Amino acid sequence: SASHKKEVIMIQVRFAGLGGQGIILMGEILGEAAVLDKKYVGQASSYGSEARGSACKADVIISDSWIDYPEVTEADVLACMSQGTYEMHKKKVNPSTGVIFVDTQMVRPDPSSSLKHIPIPANELALKELGNRMAANMVLLGAVVKTVGLVSEGALLQSLSKRVPSSFLETNRKAL
Repeated sequence: SASHKKEVIMIQVRFAGLGGQGIILMGEILGEAAVLDKKYVGQASSYGSEARGSACKADVIISDSWIDYPEVTEADVLACMSQGTYEMHKKKVNPSTGVIFVDTQMVRPDPSSSLKHIPIPANELALKELGNRMAANMVLLGAVVKTVGLVSEGALLQSLSKRVPSSFLETNRKAL
């Protein structure tokens, strides 16, 4: 009888933006939620040397089996909160299946790109609906998770409550 080898499902996600936008936190919350959902997770993040205001990224690899390398080699999902990091990372997106989420106030997508772009008014919604632009990262994270189906909502909210101070929890929960 032929052995049926189950195909390993692995999703490579990269969040990119500027230091101070909560990019690293997005990666931590998603990574922990995936662990709560009993997935294998690889995580890596980096800041520019100036930290606040310089380019930073957070990579999260989610898989149903062992992960060899914790950094994105070809993103299935790229979520950008700044033009510079969009330009920097769009070349790393899987050309056939990859999708790019962009914060509409912060990023103008390349009109010549053949990649699928999903515009999310994260900053606008955070300000209008929550009165707090600092929650834009959670609006974007919620949009990515809901659209791509990366983790369960329960795990996402549980992870959020572990990572965010209680005084900001309700705002961030609404944003998600």
